[in-house]
Amino acid sequence: MAAFQILVRTGWIFKTESVIIPAVLDAISGVGWVRGLLPALNRLGHSLPPLLLARRVEQTPYKKWVLATTMWLMALCLVVWGALFMPLATALASWKPVIFLAIYGVFFACVGVNSLALNTLQGKLIQTSLRGRLMYATGILGAISAIGCVLWLMPDWLQVGNPRFDLLFLFPGLLFAVAAMLVWCFDEKADPCPMVPKRKRNCFVDAYRTLRDDQNFRRLACVASAVGSSILLFPHYQNLGLQKMRLDLSHLMWWVVVQNVGTGIFSVPMGAIADRGGNRLVLQIFLLGLAAAPALAVTISYIEASRWFVFTFLLIGLNPVVIRTLQNFTLEICRSADHPRYLSTLNLCLAAPMIFSPLVGWCVDLFGFAAVYAGVTAVILMGWCVTFTLTEPRHAEYRFANDSDLLQ
Repeated sequence: MAAFQILVRTGWIFKTESVIIPAVLDAISGVGWVRGLLPALNRLGHSLPPLLLARRVEQTPYKKWVLATTMWLMALCLVVWGALFMPLATALASWKPVIFLAIYGVFFACVGVNSLALNTLQGKLIQTSLRGRLMYATGILGAISAIGCVLWLMPDWLQVGNPRFDLLFLFPGLLFAVAAMLVWCFDEKADPCPMVPKRKRNCFVDAYRTLRDDQNFRRLACVASAVGSSILLFPHYQNLGLQKMRLDLSHLMWWVVVQNVGTGIFSVPMGAIADRGGNRLVLQIFLLGLAAAPALAVTISYIEASRWFVFTFLLIGLNPVVIRTLQNFTLEICRSADHPRYLSTLNLCLAAPMIFSPLVGWCVDLFGFAAVYAGVTAVILMGWCVTFTLTEPRHAEYRFANDSDLLQ
């Protein structure tokens, strides 16, 4: 499991949504509302396909085959992306933004189901007390591997005036294909075939009932929506640096490196705190750092201290680990059989703010960065306040307290 996550993490750095992807899209489009579509497509893929397929994943005896299939599809999307920037594709210049966004939507639909399968498999194979350790181990080793590859390869691929976006996507496609083959090594036992319900269940009704019937999860969903609002700003950080602060394309490499250093650094205390004090405490501590990122970015742009702008991406590195903490919290507050349903509902709540994503991009062009970033910071801080109303599952008796899987 750790080796798989390290491979994926190494490939993922070459298509970071807060740096690389929006910079590539700006190179072929440059319009704010088009850039604003990226978070919407991202979270829509993370939420809707898993919600629609949660029952299918739940009923699949071997979850690892779902994981392997989606990894192969993700690798294929990256190969198509790479081909889009080859010399032979120059005839498609006017259609590149449309094709790029279409592939982006398909890619994250695969990512959403992949994440659901991975988290379900992790809940099935990894004990609760070891999940935090897995998180910070893969965070550190994955960061070392990813940063090493970036420093080795990306300087030649991001040369000013001659960027090699094709290689930037083909390389992670290769790593994802290797990760898909590694899934075959997972030692997973088949789940018993569940009884097929007489009437087909509606996934949206399931999500609604999950939120209605579980007060603690409902509060967690509010926190997830606040965390999701931070993703609205992701495509605009690089635009703030490249356009307003007039930095060149070569800075992308250092922003990606620092962001992944942040993810690796924060994974260590997060994992340790989660194993000892629970995931609620992790959320209470690190949501403050997530809220500080947009405030820091705007402040640095106003005082024109461009050399310090890179530290904004250190705080952005908190986002994937905070989302992982939300997922781990979710795994602890429901029965193992309910993991797909709860996780898919959580993803839907993370994606809820994305309906405003194109509007946020338009507002950035119209009103500037400061007003938009201040509004999102306020939403994140409201989510931080809600964390104090959560019930830590390790300190309370739940209705599933006799579930042998959870007591293991």
